[in-house]
Amino acid sequence: MPLDKPYLDVPGTTIFDAEQSRKGYWLNQFCMSLMKADNRTRFKADERAYLDEWAMTEDQKQAVLARDLNRCIALGGNIYFLAKIGATDGKSFQQMAGSMTGMSEEEYRNMMIGGGRSIEGNRYVGERK
Repeated sequence: MPLDKPYLDVPGTTIFDAEQSRKGYWLNQFCMSLMKADNRTRFKADERAYLDEWAMTEDQKQAVLARDLNRCIALGGNIYFLAKIGATDGKSFQQMAGSMTGMSEEEYRNMMIGGGRSIEGNRYVGERK
C-alpha cells in the first residue's frame, strides 16, 4: 500500500524521500565517488566509460552527461550529492542553481539577494483552483 504523500502537491518541487532515495541510489553513489581525486580524473578523462561502471539507468547517465541537474533530481538525485558533479566541473553551487532555474549566475544571485521567488501561486497545486 503506497504511503500518502501530501507533499507531492508542491509545484515544481521534487521531495527527496525514501522512494527517490531508492531510485537514485547508484546515481548518488557515483556522485559521492567524485570526492576522490583519482575518480574525478578518471571521470573527466572518459565520462561515459566511468558512468558505465555504475548500475545507473541509461536515463540517469544521459542526464549526467548533459549536466541536466533537474532531470537528475527527477531520477532520484539528491542536490547535495549532485553538487559533486558541479565541483568536478569547477562550478559553484550558485552557478549550478542558476543553471537549474534558467538564469545566469548573476540573475540567480540577484533574485536570492532580493528575497527569492514569490510564494504566491507556488504553495501547492490545489491553491490554484
